[in-house]
Amino acid sequence: MSLALAPLDVTVELEANLPCRKFDPDLWFSDTPGQLELAKSLCGDCPLRVECLAGAVERSEPWGVWGGEIFERGAVVPRKRPRGRPRKVDVARDAELAVEVEERLAANGLDTRSSVRLAA
Repeated sequence: MSLALAPLDVTVELEANLPCRKFDPDLWFSDTPGQLELAKSLCGDCPLRVECLAGAVERSEPWGVWGGEIFERGAVVPRKRPRGRPRKVDVARDAELAVEVEERLAANGLDTRSSVRLAA
């Protein structure tokens, strides 16, 4: 098969505009909560956000930011907590964020009960 007859790969141009391709990839796999929140915010306008999230859920990604959500040990978590015992305020905020994560997953057409395990 000659290269002249090979199909044109239109995803090359699209990938150049994806935030995970423009910025340092380590940002999406950082250990610091602040950097992970930044990565989540960069995913907000990504045209492949829903597909990225669905793929990560299907693969049970062990960690990182995928489709604007943080994965830890194969589960979607509302935010990454720093080391040590959490403050009471943080525990209450985590409960609120867990509800928000479920609502966002449902808005993207992902059934949280069967396809995603939310970390407690």
